[in-house]
Amino acid sequence: MIIGDYEFDFKETHVVGVLNVTPDSFSDGGNFFSAKKAIARAKQMIKQGATIIDLGGESTKPGSDSISEKEELNRVLPVIKALFGKISVPISIDSCKPGVVAKCLEAGASLVNDVTGLRDTKMVDVVAKHNVPVIIMHMQGNPRDMQKNPSYKDVVEDIVDFFTDRIKTAEKKGIHDIILDPGIGFGKTVEHNLQILNRLGEFCRLERPIMVGSSRKSFIGKLTGAEVDKRLPGTIASVAISIMHGADLVRVHDVEECRQAAMITDAIKNA
Repeated sequence: MIIGDYEFDFKETHVVGVLNVTPDSFSDGGNFFSAKKAIARAKQMIKQGATIIDLGGESTKPGSDSISEKEELNRVLPVIKALFGKISVPISIDSCKPGVVAKCLEAGASLVNDVTGLRDTKMVDVVAKHNVPVIIMHMQGNPRDMQKNPSYKDVVEDIVDFFTDRIKTAEKKGIHDIILDPGIGFGKTVEHNLQILNRLGEFCRLERPIMVGSSRKSFIGKLTGAEVDKRLPGTIASVAISIMHGADLVRVHDVEECRQAAMITDAIKNA
C-alpha cells in the first residue's frame, strides 16, 4: 500500500502516533493544543518510531460534542502545513467531516482516518477524488451516545458485516487501499472490547490491513482501576495481543514504549 510517498508492506507492525490538537481529548486533552507543541510532538514521535502521524482536531471521547468545520480546520491545518515536506512519515487526518478532510488532503495529508467508517457519501467522494488510502473504523452510534447500552448479536460478526458493506461501497467508487479498525471503545462494552481483541484474527478473512487503537482506553481502567495516565502497562499488553492476533498497525499515544513492545512481539510471532 502506498501512503503519500511511502510504501507499506506490513511485514512488520507499524506504530501510528496519536496527535490530538484538542483541548478535551480523553487521554491528553490540551497537552498539544497549540500548533507549536503539536509540531514538536509529531517530530518526537517520529524519532521514537512512529511510521504514521494521525492528526485529529476534534475529540471523539464518549459524550463529546461536535465542533464546527472552521474550528477544526483552525486546529489542524497549521500543523499539517508546518509538517508537510519536513517529516519522514505520512500524515493521517482523523476527521469525519468531508470538508475538513478535503482541505487537509490538499495541504499535505495522505491518509484518511474516518471514525464513522465512510457512512457519509460525501466522505466517500472526497477519498475517491483524492485517491488516497482510508482507515474505515467501526462505531455504533456517534460519540455523544455510543456508550449508552451498546449491543450486538455477535460483536465480531456484526463488525465483519459492517466492514463488508463499507468495502463494497468504497470499491464501487474506486477506493481499494483500505485499512480496517474495529473501533475499540467506540460503542462497545468492556466485554465487547475483550472479544474483539481475542478474536481479532477473524477480521483477516477480509484481506485488508487491520489497525487497533486500544491505547489508554477506558476498558483498561475498568479492568485495573488505573487512571488514564497510568494505563501504559495495560496498553502494552493489548498491543502485544493485537499483534499476535493479526494487527498490522497499532494506534498509540506512548510511541517509544509501544514500538519496543511491537518489535519484540513481531520477533516472537515470526520466530
